[in-house]
Amino acid sequence: MPDPDIASRFDEIYDSTSKAVLGYITAKCGRTADINDIFQDVYLELYQVLKKRGADYVKDSGAFVMQITKQKLARHYSLMERLRMFVSMTVSNEDGEAVELLDFDIEEFRVEDFAVDRTLLDSAKEFIRSKPEDIKRVFYLYYDLDMKIPEVAQMLGISESNVKNKLYRTLKELRALLN
Repeated sequence: MPDPDIASRFDEIYDSTSKAVLGYITAKCGRTADINDIFQDVYLELYQVLKKRGADYVKDSGAFVMQITKQKLARHYSLMERLRMFVSMTVSNEDGEAVELLDFDIEEFRVEDFAVDRTLLDSAKEFIRSKPEDIKRVFYLYYDLDMKIPEVAQMLGISESNVKNKLYRTLKELRALLN
């Protein structure tokens, strides 16, 4: 059974740091597909430290968690670079085109599969995946994390008008493509 002091301390640290950590990872992450994995790794490591060292071990929670975040980002991308040196990271899709293995998504069961025409949904996802990382980050924060435009702007360190511009232009392009 988990120690209530550790669980309570973990919840306290998570509540006070999660938004800043998510913003930092989103801003620094090379691929939006990696954001959730790195975020979970950060808090798993925090929990392990608290469990091993005790609930009172972490004095400055913001600095401590941000240090873990920076380490996780560095490890994640250094591992990816090392893998690229030894392993071919591309496969061929049905059309014979080379697709980077790390961008390949395993099919998941989702309710949205039944709510929207699958072909239309796949086209929209592929269109967003083809966009630059800054646009993917805006879409991730706005749609996946349900953040408001001012929050997205603050998290990414860009103006609200820049966020709106990225959202609205991309949505306009998407509508034109799907109509």
